[in-house]
Amino acid sequence: MDNKLFVGGIAWGTTDEALKAFFERVGEVSEAKIIIDRETGRSKGFGFVTMATPELAQKAIDELNGQELDSRALNINLARPQQPRENRGGSGRY
Repeated sequence: MDNKLFVGGIAWGTTDEALKAFFERVGEVSEAKIIIDRETGRSKGFGFVTMATPELAQKAIDELNGQELDSRALNINLARPQQPRENRGGSGRY
């Protein structure tokens, strides 16, 4: 988990490929994934990038945090483990 990064501030039009290419400036990227809203099919404005090593992940934070991709400044941090969701039941509709 030390090499997985949370990336916020992603422009809605940015693709997984563009995100990967942006991070490849600092080193090998294992995976780049923008999170898509299931209902709308649009980007949620954040995603995750997995670098090849923890050292490259730290280098990406140091060099790319605050840099612009598609005219948006990116906010880059180490990803935290996902917290379990509380199951509230129901369909989610009102």
